Amino acid sequence: MLIRLLREHVRVYRRPVLALVLLQLVQTSATLYLPTLNADIIDHGVVVGDTGYILTYGAVMLGVSFAQVVCNIGAVLLAARTAAAVGRDIRARVFDRVQTFSSRELGRFGAPSLITRTTNDVQQVQMLVLMTFTLMVSAPIMCVGGVVMALGQDVPLSGVLLGVVPVLALVVGLIVRRLRPLFRTMQKRLDGVNRVLREQIGGIRVIRAFVKDDYEQRRFHEHNTGLTGVQVRAGQLMALMFPTVMTVVNASSVAVVWFGAGRVDSGAMQIGGLTAFLAYLMQIVMSVMMATFMFIMIPRAEVCADRIMEVLRTSSSVVPPRRPVHALRSPGVLELRGAGFRYPGAEAPVLHDVGLLARPGETTAVIGSTGSGKSTLLGLVPRLFDATEGEVLVGGEDVRGIDPKLLAGTVGLVPQHPYLFSGTVASNLRYGRPDASDDELWEALETAQAREFVTGMDGGLYASVGQGGNNVSGGQRQRLAIARVLVHRPRIYLFDDSFSALDYATDAALRAALSTRTADATVLIVAQRVSTIREADRILVLDEGRVAGSGRHHELMRDNATYREIVLSQLTEEEAA
Repeated sequence: MLIRLLREHVRVYRRPVLALVLLQLVQTSATLYLPTLNADIIDHGVVVGDTGYILTYGAVMLGVSFAQVVCNIGAVLLAARTAAAVGRDIRARVFDRVQTFSSRELGRFGAPSLITRTTNDVQQVQMLVLMTFTLMVSAPIMCVGGVVMALGQDVPLSGVLLGVVPVLALVVGLIVRRLRPLFRTMQKRLDGVNRVLREQIGGIRVIRAFVKDDYEQRRFHEHNTGLTGVQVRAGQLMALMFPTVMTVVNASSVAVVWFGAGRVDSGAMQIGGLTAFLAYLMQIVMSVMMATFMFIMIPRAEVCADRIMEVLRTSSSVVPPRRPVHALRSPGVLELRGAGFRYPGAEAPVLHDVGLLARPGETTAVIGSTGSGKSTLLGLVPRLFDATEGEVLVGGEDVRGIDPKLLAGTVGLVPQHPYLFSGTVASNLRYGRPDASDDELWEALETAQAREFVTGMDGGLYASVGQGGNNVSGGQRQRLAIARVLVHRPRIYLFDDSFSALDYATDAALRAALSTRTADATVLIVAQRVSTIREADRILVLDEGRVAGSGRHHELMRDNATYREIVLSQLTEEEAA
């Protein structure tokens, strides 16, 4: 998967990569040429006392060194820019794919894992690309070139290399083989730490309310210690590699000096050649060490690439239509025909054979016990997930065939737990319609019973809103979310228990204002509070995912036992009547 991922993204930058390889080739060639020049200076300059030879070839060495430095700087610069661009492209691709996911796929991966895959996993792959361009390109050139140049200095002495290289390869192979499963475990445990941390930050109020600080500290400590343990074991193996490699290097250097001294003494080899041979031996070993460093990074990058490709290979269950409908036959009409939804592998469906018809100018309410499928029903309309049986029609067209932009402009959803983005009140209200004027924003706030508290905020419309709306109360957050959908002006309004955090007086005032504002639109309300939906034109009663009754409040009170039970759990007989 790693090779496939890199091939798809690196080939876009063929020209920079080609230039980088050429620079690395020149830089490595210069590095390999320097010991030979040094040997010539020793043998033909220092030994015979020829100062002119020393100065001339010393100047050549300076020129070669300068070329080496310039090429190395250029190669590293190109490598850094290309690796950063590859990382950017992979992150963007993962982000784009996640944006297409339905609630089903998001629930499968989980937010902490998707965040880790988009950030840390991509960073590991990006780091591998950088190290490959800066080290791995030059390492084989230096290794092969060092062997050739060493043979040019003395063939019999090169026999030492036959013992060094296999030992180094064996050491590296054994360690890397044990590192790969550790890195896979490390990424999974990093997901766990992220998940616990997100839960603790998001649920800090609950933790403090139940005085569970010690418990949560122990829970985080367990996950953190587990991650640390894997990292320590991986670090121990990595720490073992370099001393082992250096032991082999030092032993081989001693062997070269031992046997080389005898050849110099016999006249078969010059002192400059022995010096150059030692330099080439170090270059060969350094290239092996660079490759070793790469081999340490490759297992973790492979694991990260597998996790990234798992996201990229996952297709959303909500597929855009091939031939989208760009105009609706009956704008504002919402209809469900035998609609049902079942999660993959679930024993029973969440919804089964649900029928519903809602027209413009009508308010339709959905009520039922917890877990009866009310929110799932609403989620089918804007295609948060697709019905697994039956049809959902908006404007007379199946939602699966409607152009996504047209559907988004037709349907406005206020979720059960509304989310506000960091920015200002105005930027959140304009989220669905960026060209809305300030007057239109104030009008929407007035309808949503939010004008008073927004006026009291420092900056009014341009008051700061924290991430998730953490600087406003739950009721204020709900009212701002309702104002946001009013600014959007859809033909169909979906309210998923969007009044639950409001007091009765605000709830009543808001519904009265909404009835005027949405007089020509279709309104579908999911609510647990009977007082919120009792005046609806039609009430749909759900029980275990099935329609248990439909009608107005007084009809259902008379004929439907399920609805009557729900009502009497909240109101007295007199209040219900």
